[in-house]
Amino acid sequence: MNRSPFERLTAEYDEWFDGHRGAYRAERAALERALPESFDGERALEVGVGTGRFAAPLGVSVGLDPARSPLERARDRGVEPVRGVAEALPIADDALEVVTVVTVLSFVDDLERTLAELGRVLEPDGTLVLAALDRSSPMGAVYQEHKDESPFYADAAFLTAAEACSALESAGFELERRLQTVFDDPADLEADGAARDVREGHGDGLFAVVRATPAGR
Repeated sequence: MNRSPFERLTAEYDEWFDGHRGAYRAERAALERALPESFDGERALEVGVGTGRFAAPLGVSVGLDPARSPLERARDRGVEPVRGVAEALPIADDALEVVTVVTVLSFVDDLERTLAELGRVLEPDGTLVLAALDRSSPMGAVYQEHKDESPFYADAAFLTAAEACSALESAGFELERRLQTVFDDPADLEADGAARDVREGHGDGLFAVVRATPAGR
């Protein structure tokens, strides 16, 4: 069986965050700003949690991923692991206050079904925090050009921030906030300075974040 690179190369994937602390801290900062002020980590899920690099520091209590090896690292970071796929979440209707999804839409098999599932498991006034690697940004164009050179991104279908927002609205979400960060090569970002460079809007930063809520429920 052809296992995913996230299953085969878990250590290499996880070590990227240690080698790119500036970008990692900036991405965490953007996600933190998008979370509700009242967020306490309960009734929260990260879909595509990987090794828990975001769920753990953000306080998201449960993480779902199809790959077993990354989930073991997520558990070590204090995140309750659940094995599954985004298109069929093993979660009851209206069960969650917060769902986070970090760069996962580029890898799902069925985008429409995934977004429907995210809306299903969120309570009517719940919050979705979604991040995408924005293909329309300057660094996103570089990622797109060289994605075949990466074992992790070779099969990725990078979205633009506008495409991600449009898909959310088509799925019945109301957009509440848009944020962006990582404006230069992640390898060149200093750990402290990059974390403070989170801006409103989309289009310039590689890491595009959207906060949304299920509309009309």
